[in-house]
Amino acid sequence: MQEADELRRMELETKKELYLKKKEQEEKAKQEQEEPDEASSGPRYAFSVRLGAKDLWKFSMYHSMGGMKGVFNLMFTGVALFLLVARWGELSGGYRALLAVCALIFPVWQPVLLYSKARKQARLPVMQNPMTLTFSEEGLKVEQNEQQVKFQWEQIGRMDAVPSMIVIYMDRVHAYLLPDSVTGEQKEPFCEMARTYLKPSQRRKI
Repeated sequence: MQEADELRRMELETKKELYLKKKEQEEKAKQEQEEPDEASSGPRYAFSVRLGAKDLWKFSMYHSMGGMKGVFNLMFTGVALFLLVARWGELSGGYRALLAVCALIFPVWQPVLLYSKARKQARLPVMQNPMTLTFSEEGLKVEQNEQQVKFQWEQIGRMDAVPSMIVIYMDRVHAYLLPDSVTGEQKEPFCEMARTYLKPSQRRKI
């Protein structure tokens, strides 16, 4: 009976030792996965971002006024203004009002509507918590609310330098914004890093 108890005790101690060793190996593996950025020999740039209504509005304006959309908006406004001025004497009050509204849609009404939308977005709970973007030779690490996700440089769809901010497109839907107020004096060194790790097809005006 005593021998059976002794064998059982030894078995339990062996299992405990194996469990502790396995736990130690798991902790070590976890630390190795979490520390590659810290061990990186290259430069690292960490930016804490909390977007406000003004930042979101600028981003919306860039998309609304950029490219072919911007050309169409400019032509539409120009034609409306030309007809309003050149045909003023020939137009009735109703047509004058209609052309005036058309001339004001893109330079006045659209920015106002976009700012109203940006203010609503800025009030969302997810926008209230700051987001930390860390760039290193391994790529991009995004941290928010004790959660994190990592991307390699090859996974970045495109990085654009636009007026007053840098936009990092992960795909056609998701993007991260880096306002100039956040990057500050580190903007140019950060852009130099981006030029090093991103292909020309992955960046614009960087």
